[in-house]
Amino acid sequence: MRFLTIIPWPWRREAGPEEVGRSIVYFPLVGLFLGLVLVGCDELFGLRLSTSLTSILLIVVMIILTGALHLDGFIDTCDGAFVRSSPAERLKIMADSHVGSFGVVAACCLILVKYVALSDVPEDMRVSALVIMPALSRWSMVYAIFAFPYARPVGTGQAFKEQTNWQGTAIATLIAALISAVLAGWSGLAVMGALWLVIFGVAVFLKRRLGGLTGDSYGALNELSEVLVLILLPLLADVLSTNFIGPWKLFDFAK
Repeated sequence: MRFLTIIPWPWRREAGPEEVGRSIVYFPLVGLFLGLVLVGCDELFGLRLSTSLTSILLIVVMIILTGALHLDGFIDTCDGAFVRSSPAERLKIMADSHVGSFGVVAACCLILVKYVALSDVPEDMRVSALVIMPALSRWSMVYAIFAFPYARPVGTGQAFKEQTNWQGTAIATLIAALISAVLAGWSGLAVMGALWLVIFGVAVFLKRRLGGLTGDSYGALNELSEVLVLILLPLLADVLSTNFIGPWKLFDFAK
């Protein structure tokens, strides 16, 4: 929570590299927490505001809660990955604090697509989408950290890469799958599977361009995953409409 959000916590003890690395197990749970915050804000803003205005405010809330950590990584990745140069030069560009034209254009497109996708989510799927989106996007980072090499000898993501193992990745995957299944049934699991395919392809592309992944790459994959979930969930829920399960329907099954 301290790494992925700006939310202050009462305890101040510094975590060692091993503890930081092992924390990836909880990434989907942090996403679940963020999703519940978004649901609460959605209900609050929706009392007086339109769906469109509420959607853009939710995006702003998400950026604030995460300290723009992942958005910054997305911008840096776009600045470096699409330059015609060597992997070493691309990594150098990504490490530069200055923002390039690729990053600015990509960030504008990302926020615009995310806004439209969130606004177009059907009302009966909105709660599920707001929770599944951050949970699966954080899980996508766990998968990328485990499955792909780290491009730099040192860096923010190095501690995570060194301490990541298949047990922690499996637990994080199980948590993400459980959240998706409870909130959206087979549609949620289908979204998770489709998301994995896309993230795998993008990660392979970044590996070829950069020689591996970096902390910025993880943030970029997170941002891309959020958009994909918002697009894929309504699409796959329509295809698998008889299997869609909203959280508000769970009580009906208990009766």
